[in-house]
Amino acid sequence: MARLTSVTRILTGLLFVCAASAQLPRVGDINFYGLHKMTPGEILAAARIGPGDKLPASRIDLEDRIIGLPDVMDAHVQSVCCEGDRTTLFIGVHERGEVEVEFRVPPSGTATLPEDLMTRYRKYSGALSRAEADGAADPAIRRGQEYFRVYAASHILKLRAELRTGSDAEQRAAAVTVIAASTSKKTAVDDLLFALQDSDDGVRTNAIRELAAFAGASIRFPPAGLVDLLNSVVLSDRVESTKALLVLTAKQNAAALDFIRERALPSLAEMARWQTRSYALPPFQLIGRVAGLKDAEVSESWEKGDPEAVIKQALDSAAKKPGLQ
Repeated sequence: MARLTSVTRILTGLLFVCAASAQLPRVGDINFYGLHKMTPGEILAAARIGPGDKLPASRIDLEDRIIGLPDVMDAHVQSVCCEGDRTTLFIGVHERGEVEVEFRVPPSGTATLPEDLMTRYRKYSGALSRAEADGAADPAIRRGQEYFRVYAASHILKLRAELRTGSDAEQRAAAVTVIAASTSKKTAVDDLLFALQDSDDGVRTNAIRELAAFAGASIRFPPAGLVDLLNSVVLSDRVESTKALLVLTAKQNAAALDFIRERALPSLAEMARWQTRSYALPPFQLIGRVAGLKDAEVSESWEKGDPEAVIKQALDSAAKKPGLQ
């Protein structure tokens, strides 16, 4: 995976810079992923940060210090605000010699979507965010979906061209959402799976969420693309693909569970061990299904505070599968 370009890294670093405009919170939980040979202590020592420290203004500086370690190829640091004056930190690394998730080179074409469509897409995205935060449906979501469905009926080739050749990541992300609203779901599945390898995490997130909706509507598609993202160094890839795979395996999708055992079980296990319980729960639920347990049994183990028994059972299940591990 290529390291982020200078411009992209400056923009992503703004999550930390924005925090600098107010009083910086202190670091609470620190969750790690991608560690196979290295230890959390080695990462924290290189990053020069620990629980209780003030959150640095720049995530780029933290990532650069971690990447300076000989065994680290890439790093991704994400803060999630806030529990009181404490922010949760996620530190992901791609160690030298470990599985690498490949994304396509950013396209450089000139395909563009009309500004009216982009305005509606931004309003739709805002409505989705509000609905997620409030836990209540927003009428703007339904209006946006209806508009996208009508637009896609007449402009599907333009949308597909934007997804594949457009240089603007936001427009590619919009193309994913509008394509998913089209009535031709079989064709849309192919486009969404294509988008899982986009260079931009926002495009990938839209594709993952739309595939989750398709899975909920019993629309079938191969699980490999979602499973591979469990190994990504980018936090949103892991979190969103876990949610989508929970939908996909709600009826015990054996093929998807076998893919997880074969290609991403260690990654899922480390996520299930995160300190921050709200983030650890979805991967724990998914790894429980890999272990062959019923959801009620997994929930019971979670409530008892005994995650390791379930995680071990899942890891053992991989050893018993011929050809796995």
